[in-house]
Amino acid sequence: MKFVLEESKVQLLKERIQKHKQKPGPLMPTLHDAQNIFGCIPIEVQKIISEELDESVAKINGVVTFYSNFSTEPKGKHIVSVCMGTACYVKGAKAILDTISDMLNIEPGQTTKDGLFTLENTRCIGACGLAPVFQIGDKVYGNATKDTAKQAIEEILKSEA
Repeated sequence: MKFVLEESKVQLLKERIQKHKQKPGPLMPTLHDAQNIFGCIPIEVQKIISEELDESVAKINGVVTFYSNFSTEPKGKHIVSVCMGTACYVKGAKAILDTISDMLNIEPGQTTKDGLFTLENTRCIGACGLAPVFQIGDKVYGNATKDTAKQAIEEILKSEA
């Protein structure tokens, strides 16, 4: 999936930045807006923020790459996160991750060419009692199996067809 910098979105971001500049600490709200507007914060967007806030690109990039809720790459329509925390890992999360990876033909951290799915492995989502767990969007699948994962992905593929 390739990132495209749309002028209308750049204008919207610049308008939001002007509002954020009226208050102390405009960087974090600006980054949240950028993530929401563009779906990611690649270097092209970081440079715009740098110019508008008079901050270095290095500082902005450091913040963007530090926080996991920011992304420098476009993400898919459906974010699939497999918990690899201790409880989930011990109960078979790796097999679930491998199953989804094979089905989508992508590795964790990648997005399918059609932009439908991004696969991520996460440390812990706080549902250890339901281990192993994976999440698609806001829906959490507890006590998951490879079959649960296959079924969830197949349902989305069917609904997107």
